[in-house]
Amino acid sequence: MSVDFATFATLAPHIAAVRKPILLRGRHGVGKSEVVYQFARTWQGGLPVVERRASQMTEGDLLGMPSPELVDVNGEGASQFRPFAWLIQACTEACVLFLDEVDRATLEVRQGIFELTDSRKIAGWTLHPDTIIFAAVNGGEHGAQYQVGEMDPAELDRWTVFDVEPTHEDWLAWAKPNVDNMIWDFINQNRNHLEHTGDYEPNKVYPSRRSWDRLNQCLTAASLFDGDDFKANGPTIYNLATAFVGFEAAVALNDFVQNYERVVTIEQILDEGQIDLTTDWGVNEHAAMIDKIEASERTHELLSDEAVQNLANYFVTLPSEVAMKLWTVVGSDKGPAENCVRLHGATAADGTSVTDYLVSILQG
Repeated sequence: MSVDFATFATLAPHIAAVRKPILLRGRHGVGKSEVVYQFARTWQGGLPVVERRASQMTEGDLLGMPSPELVDVNGEGASQFRPFAWLIQACTEACVLFLDEVDRATLEVRQGIFELTDSRKIAGWTLHPDTIIFAAVNGGEHGAQYQVGEMDPAELDRWTVFDVEPTHEDWLAWAKPNVDNMIWDFINQNRNHLEHTGDYEPNKVYPSRRSWDRLNQCLTAASLFDGDDFKANGPTIYNLATAFVGFEAAVALNDFVQNYERVVTIEQILDEGQIDLTTDWGVNEHAAMIDKIEASERTHELLSDEAVQNLANYFVTLPSEVAMKLWTVVGSDKGPAENCVRLHGATAADGTSVTDYLVSILQG
């Protein structure tokens, strides 16, 4: 069974508390590495991450290099190995030891990692008592699509294995403070373009969560979304998007950019009360706006009187199916109950009571 990132975040601390190694399996580009770094930032006040790409390691990376200094063994000088810095750090201070692409490593390296996960020792060195081992692979149910080595039962038995399948909401929540509003709005309203989940054709570029992040970095660094004339950058945006996320997603993004004035912001609804901008919307557009309101976490804080009034004005214009979705967002236990109480008692500018509108929805 797969778990999303929000669920994994609730489970990982229980495993880390007993210092058991954690293996994340999933498709490429879904954010497995980012999950490891997020965990490290929150565990025990924040731990450094010592990352090694197992696919590029050799036996020497595990054993170290011969030291010129000899040690005395029964009166004889014996050679010894000195480990590399990554292992010394993992053994002398608490950290998250992150071994990426373990299923692409050589058999010899994987046997060394086997010892590390089994006994927390290797080459005569023992991990720090508070060091946590993480690994990430592309195996599991998606393994047939990748050129990776299978992990045998004994090897898997040393890991606590999670098949991760993040939701769209996982990415949207992460992306809200990390990507441009244009990209966020596009994915929020075109979720089928976030990533490819089917079989892969050889040599074809497909979108992934990672590739959208990389495209965003490129577009924002070039300031292609800045200014009022951003639409003039359409050809450049399209060509760059094709390289990062593939043809189909690039075509959809280009169309979205050329029509971006139709996108309404949360601020226009909650702060400015421009409900008229949503007059021609259908259910999908309203649902996307409510998703944005939820992701913004504005309702997690006490709303101003003006925001509550604007929300009431918007609420009574919504089709019943999305009106209840907005009601659920406002009434979430993540925010103060007072927001829900105040909205329930509000009357929209057209004289419609939110309470009466709710009753009419519930009565069908």
